[in-house]
Amino acid sequence: MVSTLIYTVVVMACVYAGLCLAILFFQHLFFFRPEILATHFKYQYAFPFDELDFDMPDGGKINAIHFKVPNSRGVIYYLKGNSRSIKGWGKFAKDFVSNGYDFFMMDYRGFGKSKGKRTQQKLFDDAQFLYKWLLENYRQDQIVVFGRSFGTGIAAHVASQNHPRLLVLDSPYFSFLYNAKRYAFFLPLQWILNYDLRTDLYLKQVTCPVHIIHGTKDRLISFQQSEKLKALFPNKVTLHAIEGGRHNNLPDFSAFFEVLYDVLYVEPSKIATP
Repeated sequence: MVSTLIYTVVVMACVYAGLCLAILFFQHLFFFRPEILATHFKYQYAFPFDELDFDMPDGGKINAIHFKVPNSRGVIYYLKGNSRSIKGWGKFAKDFVSNGYDFFMMDYRGFGKSKGKRTQQKLFDDAQFLYKWLLENYRQDQIVVFGRSFGTGIAAHVASQNHPRLLVLDSPYFSFLYNAKRYAFFLPLQWILNYDLRTDLYLKQVTCPVHIIHGTKDRLISFQQSEKLKALFPNKVTLHAIEGGRHNNLPDFSAFFEVLYDVLYVEPSKIATP
């Protein structure tokens, strides 16, 4: 009886330790699903664009696309999700360039044609490096930082380090760690995850208005996380609920575009500073 109990405890402890080690060493396989492209791959989109390559100070390389329209209202700096590459994500440019905005998007390291070791700090550094490049072409009050899903934490961080016109978060997490704990609450994730992405902390330093768009039926990143962010910053954050929306189908709802364009077409002079 005692030996059986000891054996069971040992087995369970080994399984638990194995799970922790698996996440510690292979979390990049759990959290990132990149599409890798050959350097000679040619992007094809419905609107004219420039393909850009940036050499990072540490030797990494970032590949990006930049759509420009005549007499633009400004630029959308789009931080994408954790899958695929800008080959597919670039399709979202049409939602903005067809309505008077330039559009800029990069691939994270290890995605598409971008290269280099990917860490949370590298993601932040790359995002800031490209923001500074945008400042060579746009005023700060012309830059809208837009984060989608995984990219919302990066977007919140870059907005906290600068003074863009707006920060728009599409389906954000309260923090990456908070969301991960929903799926593995029994593991000490705070000690083994390489990414915490504390959106809740970054928003404290954001000086521009923040608009959150989130589907109420999102099962991947719960709507309640956006409600928590709104509760933390009631005067800074405006929460737009898309009733019935899930994580990957918000563009199927006309309400999504009504909210998006209402937010983007407010004149800069009419945007209140939080």
